[in-house]
Amino acid sequence: MRDIVMASVAALNEGGLPELTLRKIAKRMGGSITLITHYFPDREALLRAILDHTLADADSFLEELALIEDPQEKLRASLRWFLPLTEESLALERTRVALAAYRTAEPIIRANSDALEPAMRRVLRNGLDGFVPDDALDSTVDLARSWVSGMALSAVEHPEMWTPQRQLATLDAFAALLSRQAAATA
Repeated sequence: MRDIVMASVAALNEGGLPELTLRKIAKRMGGSITLITHYFPDREALLRAILDHTLADADSFLEELALIEDPQEKLRASLRWFLPLTEESLALERTRVALAAYRTAEPIIRANSDALEPAMRRVLRNGLDGFVPDDALDSTVDLARSWVSGMALSAVEHPEMWTPQRQLATLDAFAALLSRQAAATA
């Protein structure tokens, strides 16, 4: 099933939503459409599976994040989780960007996007908890969400410029700014 989801992600990356058909995914995988429909009866189910993959990843990461005691390390880990540092994470980010264009046209995409945003904010809230005062938590989550979204989009648009090393260096600079802001508000 994961292979079908990843083939769907690859199709979305290469051609957007028009490439996400059961027939095209089956052809991409070198199998029959029956293989796909055994797990996913329609395109909506495939889109839901991509969302489920992302949500499951967020839940798993939240468990890992809970084990980090140092607030600075917890912050860095939560910010790093959003960066498209690997080919797979870059592909998933490209998929998110490709689907965003269809948000108003496809109700399932809007529903998926609406479900995804709270999960992303939960990761940041957990990463920032204990790092900034409670009264600054919401605004700092907003700031961090804006930064990670912008960083990820920049990496999608210009992967040759935003190498993993450069993304991590920028993360260090952003974390330092957040540290100074947290110290000033404490």
